[in-house]
Amino acid sequence: MTSDADRPTLPAIALPGVVVLPSMALTLPVSDAAGAAAVDEAARADHLVLLVPAQPEAEDRPLQERLLPVGVVARIERISQSGPAERGILVRALHRAVLGQLAREEPSLRFTYEARPDPQAWPPEVEQLRLRVLAAIELFVSRQPGIPQEVLNFVRGIGHPGQLADNAGYAPEMTFQERADLLQTFDLRERLQKVLAFFQRQIQLQELREEIRGQVREAVEKSQREYILREQLRAIRRELGEEDDEAGESERYRQRIEAAGMPEEARREALRELARLERMPPQAAEYGVIKTYLDWLVELPWQRADPEEIDIARARAVLDEDHYDLQEIKERILEHLAVRKLRAQRGGGLGADDPVILCFVGPPGTGKTSLGQSIARALGRKFTRMSLGGIRDEAEIRGHRRTYVGALPGRIIQAIRRVGTNNPVFMLDEVDKIGTDWRGDPAAALLEVLDPAQNRQFRDLYLDVDFDLSRVMFITTANVLEPIPPALLDRMEVLRLDGYTEPEKIHIARGFLMPRQLTQAGLRPEEVTLTDAALRTVIREHTREAGVRNLEREIGRIMRKVATAVAEGRLALPVTVDSSQVADYLGVPRYLPEPTERTGRPGVATGLAVTPGGGEVIFVEAARMPGEERLTLTGHLGEVMKESAQIALSYVRSAGRVLGVDPALLRGHEVHIHVPAGATPKDGPSAGLAMVAALVSLLSDRPVRPDVAMTGEITLQGQVLPVGGIRQKLLAAQRAGLRTVLLPARNAAEMREIPEEVRAALEVRFVRTIEEALAVALQPEAAPAVV
Repeated sequence: MTSDADRPTLPAIALPGVVVLPSMALTLPVSDAAGAAAVDEAARADHLVLLVPAQPEAEDRPLQERLLPVGVVARIERISQSGPAERGILVRALHRAVLGQLAREEPSLRFTYEARPDPQAWPPEVEQLRLRVLAAIELFVSRQPGIPQEVLNFVRGIGHPGQLADNAGYAPEMTFQERADLLQTFDLRERLQKVLAFFQRQIQLQELREEIRGQVREAVEKSQREYILREQLRAIRRELGEEDDEAGESERYRQRIEAAGMPEEARREALRELARLERMPPQAAEYGVIKTYLDWLVELPWQRADPEEIDIARARAVLDEDHYDLQEIKERILEHLAVRKLRAQRGGGLGADDPVILCFVGPPGTGKTSLGQSIARALGRKFTRMSLGGIRDEAEIRGHRRTYVGALPGRIIQAIRRVGTNNPVFMLDEVDKIGTDWRGDPAAALLEVLDPAQNRQFRDLYLDVDFDLSRVMFITTANVLEPIPPALLDRMEVLRLDGYTEPEKIHIARGFLMPRQLTQAGLRPEEVTLTDAALRTVIREHTREAGVRNLEREIGRIMRKVATAVAEGRLALPVTVDSSQVADYLGVPRYLPEPTERTGRPGVATGLAVTPGGGEVIFVEAARMPGEERLTLTGHLGEVMKESAQIALSYVRSAGRVLGVDPALLRGHEVHIHVPAGATPKDGPSAGLAMVAALVSLLSDRPVRPDVAMTGEITLQGQVLPVGGIRQKLLAAQRAGLRTVLLPARNAAEMREIPEEVRAALEVRFVRTIEEALAVALQPEAAPAVV
């Protein structure tokens, strides 16, 4: 083995970013002093020099650290002066050389080296590999435009596999790193495999480029062909005197724009978009978008309105025909219509201060939606409805901007276009169930829609022009008012539908529900009769609701079962259904008189509450047990209701002697207050009085009277404060079969709004203090036994 000191040395020229491979002759520029010194030294000796590639990256590192460990031994065949400080040398690379030690650094680099020429004999598998590489090069060159035939002939004439691989390294597509890797590969088989892999990749890229070019060429040719054919078709039609479709379509749009009666802003926007359409080829993607936009503009009822002929007598007849009772609501609607009629007759019009937004609030099934339909029928105007329940995206109201794919106007504009008139009766259902999330607040978007001062210039984001909504009669519905934002509620006049009494339900069932269900069941009115007792049983034992929706369902069930029995021949018409037969059709009663059973023991009181479904009877249970002195609350209670329980317990502790209760009974005991139906959320201050009654009943061992219910907010001083929903609560008490109701004294004025049959069925006692309420609610103490 030759030591490094015995190896030959040669001057070296560093080539940053350049790789010279053996068997090639090329001209290299030499401009640095070290390179020039190496050239001079080689010229004085045997004209041999080392050409060593250097990494082009990391130029801040010293040159010697950037040199590759392998270079080539080259012979300088000619030296030329190309400039004052630059030379050009023609070199022929002979063979590879592995660099050894740096023998000298100045004036030029000089290294020891080990020559690594390629072998002159090779096994058959290398020859087969050479042929594969040659075939790949020929395929690559044949697909490469601009390469002369002489290059291919030269490649075919290379018989040595190493020289073939090295010459392939001069392909322009090969990177510095790929050439450097080729230079440092001494094994012929491995070098040929790398070259073969390189050309296979290049061939795949060529095929991909050709495929893309083919697709582009095909698309361009198709577009050009279509354009030429279209122009030829136009020329033929002009010769035949026929109308050009595209020109005719543009003209039709122009005529529709002029006939639509748009405001000037909308007309200008429509004409601007039409001009864009005329300049655009039909195959363009934007062409269909513009057409859709123009269709929306020309089809909106800018000037189309139904004639409004308000006949107050006819309106009253329509409302009475469609709805039983609801006199207060009907009167307010008639007042509204009368004002509209007078202002229209006397030239007043409708100003921005008109309270034109009516909001019907009440439990489900009380006729809110059908009232809107009756108003539309009374006015002779079209009716449209939009449900707001569950809407969370503001774009549902305002629409999407046209920049979005598949954009459409909001549901307000869609409904106006669908109904075909700009003054319909527009019902916004379930306004209390609008949601809010990251997509915006739909309730905020409704502020503009429902404000007469703003909706004259309602701007849908899709249309991006003003549309006048001031002629639309908006009506909203809700079950409760609390979820409605205050700003939105301020724009509406609230009309309450608190529910129906039992006689009203019977009348509605006879006049409205039964005829409809008889028709749906395929029966005639004279064939099936429900007695008043049967209807009363259905109302009391199978529905117990504020409205009549479930009542209609139960009546429908009876009619369907009668129709089934008649169809099977088990029943002969006519049929009369009495109260004793209701269970045969509807099954076991769902509702039974609970207050008597639930309040039979001390510690239970009956309260009244208002829910989205109307008035409800609730029960408050109290218990005490030895343990840590604390208050435990269950029943899915809200924060306000929890505070009422804490106030009730504090009052009982502070005023126990006055109430006839020993406060010592609470020492060393845990108090538990529970409101059943724990899956239903409950909140509000109305249960405070019932909580005090339950606690005093528990501690005094005196049950609350089973026929008594109560409602009222309490204070720590023992005052009973007024609460809301009195009508709905009294209706719930009547439905539950209660006889006495305790109300705050400051709610006495609301009794004028209570139906006469409810006032007759209930004894209402007004109380100002908790002591007055307990005196009525608690059963008297048992007299001591006489011995």
